[in-house]
Amino acid sequence: MIDIQEQQNLFIRIAEKLPRRIESYVIGGTAMMFLGLKDKTIDIDIVFKNVEDRKTFKETALLLGFKEFSAHIVYGKRDNVPDMIVLGDVRIDLFLFKIISSYFSTEMQKRATQIHEFGNLIIRVADPSDILIMKSVTSREKDIEDIISIIKQSKIDWNTVIGESENQVALGKESAIMNLGEKLERLSNQKTISVPKDVLDKIWKLFKKQVKEKAKKSR
Repeated sequence: MIDIQEQQNLFIRIAEKLPRRIESYVIGGTAMMFLGLKDKTIDIDIVFKNVEDRKTFKETALLLGFKEFSAHIVYGKRDNVPDMIVLGDVRIDLFLFKIISSYFSTEMQKRATQIHEFGNLIIRVADPSDILIMKSVTSREKDIEDIISIIKQSKIDWNTVIGESENQVALGKESAIMNLGEKLERLSNQKTISVPKDVLDKIWKLFKKQVKEKAKKSR
């Protein structure tokens, strides 16, 4: 586990050794800490714009003592796994824009308006609505806990959530709407969170439309 101060100190150490300016995005628990939605996280999740930026960041971290780690130990034989490096109990997952079961889309990038500069390392923080979507496609218990925390502590733009779910489907992540609807409805029925009924209605309407369109294509 790593807290916000330890995370920032680590970014400073890496930034001091970077040979050039690199821009990146943080998602997951890393972003939630910057947004004040979480005190600690298990790993640091960073998204890079291109292979060269990720390579430079990784090589710099290795000079500071980090070691390469097999992502398949954590993620299994899944697509779009990150490069992974570890130092002690600190793990950094280094993604490109395809992130396991979702895309860090152009729209998500635009919504990442909170910026932190650590010398040559520029970090943009994912919007809470987008973190919610990315966490809805997983089945990990800690992500369910994070979804609850995001909804309770953030002012969620539900139109953004619905629109980006549609966008994820268009990008090829066909289960995005179904996963989002299933988790929100289950948590809402359990009275764990409050989701406007019209939001759930819109999500399931989109899902039914998606199923019909897919059925037409398969004929």
